[in-house]
Amino acid sequence: MSIGLNANNDGTGSVQIGGSDAIQLSTGLAATFVNNVSVAGTASITGATSVTGNLSFNSGYGSAAVAYGCRAWVNFNGSGTPAIRASGNVTSLTDNGTGDYTINFTTAMPDVNYGFACCSTNGAGGNSIPSSFSLATILTTSFRLIDARPTGAIDRDTFTAIFFR
Repeated sequence: MSIGLNANNDGTGSVQIGGSDAIQLSTGLAATFVNNVSVAGTASITGATSVTGNLSFNSGYGSAAVAYGCRAWVNFNGSGTPAIRASGNVTSLTDNGTGDYTINFTTAMPDVNYGFACCSTNGAGGNSIPSSFSLATILTTSFRLIDARPTGAIDRDTFTAIFFR
């Protein structure tokens, strides 16, 4: 394994780590990356990690590119009493009425220009009816959606939503 350190007088610099050995940050250690991070090859980081600049990686596409991470996601039961099954960066769910929900973020989005995708289904075993979502409100702290169809909004067994920024 080879390790190279490149320090500049202005406080910038870089570290290059090469070879076939794995580099691992174990639980209890924190890594903070202040500028752009690029990973070529295989890397594994376990524990607290913070990247302030752009995180780039090459997953076999020929060159490293900026990774755009999912900022929040949720899977919830929308029938009966709505309940979150699993989520990331979602603190709670508000039932506004039939097929009408507000997803509340734990950490706010930087602005309202985020992308999202939603889907819903009823019943196990593929009993699915395509959904048309009416967008009610996009805020930095929450996202409101209505599962609407020509006959009106309905509650569904499974809702999923993902948010990217």
